Amino acid sequence: MNESSSSNPAVAHRWVSLAAICTAAGMVWLAFGDLGVAIPQIADEFRSNLSSLQWVNNAFSLVTGALVIAAGKFGDLFGRRRMLQVGIVLLAVFSVPAALAPDVGWLILGRGLMGIGGALILPASLALIPPEFSGKAETAAFGIWQAVAWGGLSIGPALSGVIADGLGWRWLFWINLPLAAVTLVVVRATTPESRDEEASRTIDWLGLLSIVFAVFALLYALTEGPSVGWGSPLIVALLVATVVLSVAWWRIERRVRQPLVDLDIFRIRAYNGALAANLTMNFTFAGLSFLLVLWLENARGYSAVEAGVLMLPATIGVFLCIPLGGRLQNRRGGRLPSVMGLLMAGAGLFVLGFLGTRSSMEYLAVALVIIGLGLGLVSTPVANTAVGEVPIDLVGTAAGVFKMSSMLGGALGVAVLTAIARERTSQDAAAVIEASGLTPADISQVRQALVNSSSFRDAIASLPPDLRHTVVQAATEAFSSGVADTMAVTAVLTVLATVAVLFLWPRRGKADGTTADSAPDDRPDSSDTP
Repeated sequence: MNESSSSNPAVAHRWVSLAAICTAAGMVWLAFGDLGVAIPQIADEFRSNLSSLQWVNNAFSLVTGALVIAAGKFGDLFGRRRMLQVGIVLLAVFSVPAALAPDVGWLILGRGLMGIGGALILPASLALIPPEFSGKAETAAFGIWQAVAWGGLSIGPALSGVIADGLGWRWLFWINLPLAAVTLVVVRATTPESRDEEASRTIDWLGLLSIVFAVFALLYALTEGPSVGWGSPLIVALLVATVVLSVAWWRIERRVRQPLVDLDIFRIRAYNGALAANLTMNFTFAGLSFLLVLWLENARGYSAVEAGVLMLPATIGVFLCIPLGGRLQNRRGGRLPSVMGLLMAGAGLFVLGFLGTRSSMEYLAVALVIIGLGLGLVSTPVANTAVGEVPIDLVGTAAGVFKMSSMLGGALGVAVLTAIARERTSQDAAAVIEASGLTPADISQVRQALVNSSSFRDAIASLPPDLRHTVVQAATEAFSSGVADTMAVTAVLTVLATVAVLFLWPRRGKADGTTADSAPDDRPDSSDTP
């Protein structure tokens, strides 16, 4: 037996343990999804451009995504409960510099440091489920974990809107301290330790550094590309570095005696399909959430609270279909609900492709419900396949890679969709802005700033009132058109990704060749549900 864990707690205790585990994961997903509605407030306070604001949003997911594989491995080696506890403490401690940030640079740093805690929490919280649950109970536990994750992402904007408008955006970080304290106490009291006793204590530092810098180079290029130009030497060098470092990582993992990631895990076809579906799901939702919140506040004039509430229909769809996705996965395997869900999400994105400055909020709500229904179908099958159907001694590593795909997908979604929207917005408003008589410096500031932000207003302050109104209207219309075009492009990308999932994932949702199903499973037999 490769896996050692304390004896299972009583059934009641393991569900309390699950509640604490999910709360810890929920803190990460809340941090991932709650800052969007506060971006306009931060932009006004720090007079930041859109590139800096993207880094405020992406710093957390970038660090989490880059380190989460290593964190999964650390859980296998040193104990998953221990890594979960350390992650909770770090997330809380590093929330303090973010809450006290005097400028946007310190805020980016604080968010990035919080990502270290997030990286430790996510794979550990997933990997602690299989030792405590199996059978239908395990599927239900993964469904609850995913429901909490989507709750953090989906309810996050509404909750953070209330906090930001009522107490100020800095309280989005202060709230982590009491949540962490309570969660830590419950985890220590109810969650058994779990680790791979036969794993070597050697750390693959070359593999860790190569994958961290590959992810960083890619996201930096995608974030800065629209500002400095895609053909600039910096961006070209970063993209080349991404490819070189990725190839180097793969070769290191194949040759090193104790790799950061056992590449045999990628011989499990169902696992690869689940990774692709999960990355697509997070790419779609994170990107559209970031853009739609900015659009609601800056193009439509809604407050942070109102913008957060208007994003809630997606949550309704997600929660309606998470149980259905789990049931379909039990009966037909994870492939069918995942493909169905991605196609449904693509349909909702296509509806958003017709969004405009005069679109009704009912129209937006319908589109978001459709997207949410699709994402709800995908959620449980991908988690259960990627973590619940791999050999038990690889579960920490599998969870780490899986959550890297989540964070990387989310960060890519924000970076890519924002880049597309900025490009389309700049093109649509170019004629009016250039003909307004603004100086080249002011024109550059207008293009970099959020519509209706203080930086935008400062840049056009020298214009006569009528011309100023014309520029604002043109920029607002262009921003709306750019967001709509981006949603249509994302719909196409989602459908193409679904085709890839179809090819990667076997029909029955089971691995072939060296499979998770053919590996001995050390988990206790249990099929009870909550």
